[in-house]
Amino acid sequence: MRRYIFYASFFLISALILPLCVFFIMQFQDNLSEKPKKHSGQDISVYFSDEKVIKEMDIEEYLMGVVCAEMPASFEKEALKAQAVAARSYAIYRMENPSGEHTGAAVCTDFTHCKAYKKIETAQKQWGKDADKYSEKIKQAIDETAGEILTYDGEVALAVFHSQSGGGRTENSSDVWGGDVPYLVSVESHGEENAPNFYSSAVFSFEEFKEKILSQNSEAKLNTPEDIGKSEISEGGSVKSITIGGVVFTGREIRTLFNLRSSCFKIFADEGNVRFEVTGYGHGVGMSQYGANTMAKEGFDYKKILTHYYSGTQIEGV
Repeated sequence: MRRYIFYASFFLISALILPLCVFFIMQFQDNLSEKPKKHSGQDISVYFSDEKVIKEMDIEEYLMGVVCAEMPASFEKEALKAQAVAARSYAIYRMENPSGEHTGAAVCTDFTHCKAYKKIETAQKQWGKDADKYSEKIKQAIDETAGEILTYDGEVALAVFHSQSGGGRTENSSDVWGGDVPYLVSVESHGEENAPNFYSSAVFSFEEFKEKILSQNSEAKLNTPEDIGKSEISEGGSVKSITIGGVVFTGREIRTLFNLRSSCFKIFADEGNVRFEVTGYGHGVGMSQYGANTMAKEGFDYKKILTHYYSGTQIEGV
């Protein structure tokens, strides 16, 4: 009888204790497998170009200023989240691959060199009655993607972006800056044609045009409109190169020289004037911000937007 009671008690205790042991072991393993968000709570050194000073900031705080400056707060939340991840990836890339151009800082606030930056107080004044709503919207976009970056082949991606693709596709990085980057290749992008100032133009007298061209390269033999040759067009629809006066210029050089909104342009010339008809805004490489907003309106989430514009990348830190 005692033996029966012993075995009955043993099996009863085992039935109660064993499941609890299994539960705690599984919880312990789960805790071990959870990885902290690698890039959340990290500091970044920022060179404030207007103040000429370097400041150390939490990277998520820095991103608040970047997203405020780089993308309209009225955009869809999924587009803002895509912008937050792209900007964080760019910042981390610069931290891990310092250029040495910012006097010891990883990034600067000059949008022509790194990324634009706007203090939240300045943005709120511009937003007026929508200040609280937009501030919270951008904060949520950053918080909900905290620590997330784009990677390619295990390395952080250089996630550059621009406002509007001018030719219905983004640009290959090799066509704009030279050198192949496997995730910065031409992909379809639509919706930009409805963006403000998607179409723009610039007019110069023929003499002004000639003077600027000669200032760039004095060997150009530019005497008549016929000396402006045909353009080589990139896969993204921009001018890859153009021959003027027997000299080959890149579309990027012409864009800079004449302060055009993009390198997606056509030239119309006569004896009196030279007119540029331009579409899009920005260098055209990586994510199109207006294209991202179109995708968000169509129901795509930020992850789909990012992996569309940055081919073959993965989102790390989720």
